[in-house]
Amino acid sequence: MNGDGNGWAAGPDGSKVWGRFGAAGLFLVADVPSGPEVLMQHRALWTNAGGTWALPGGARDSDETPVQAAIREATEETGIIADDVEVLHAEITAGPFPMDPERPKLAGDWTYTTVIARTRDNARLATTRNEESVELRWVSLDSIAELPLLSAFAASLPTLHQKTSELLA
Repeated sequence: MNGDGNGWAAGPDGSKVWGRFGAAGLFLVADVPSGPEVLMQHRALWTNAGGTWALPGGARDSDETPVQAAIREATEETGIIADDVEVLHAEITAGPFPMDPERPKLAGDWTYTTVIARTRDNARLATTRNEESVELRWVSLDSIAELPLLSAFAASLPTLHQKTSELLA
């Protein structure tokens, strides 16, 4: 159901994570002649971990797969068109985090799925940011770690970098 995933779930060590049914983000690659670039989102200050860089993404709704959620969120946040994207791989990059008996109102079994995809023509797609972004930018795969990253994304980046390199080889 549209929007029913908005809300908090139990995270590790007493934290909360966004998305009652989990969350997903799109690791969208344009394999341009100078090397692969990834569409990155500079998160608006009012968002969770605002001011950091991460992937376009967000909460999954109850009727969505992680791939559907990642593409829907990326479309909402960047203006890309789903038909211009080819999904290559989906991987859980955080969680699952179990329900917390001390906080029974928070959902449990939360996961974050990163969906690795590429642009169909290997070119950078035009983007239009929404209010959740300060900026959208295509960043060299090898330069992403130089940005001030959302900590959970930073932790998953080595795995995503390796998997993306394998998929594009």
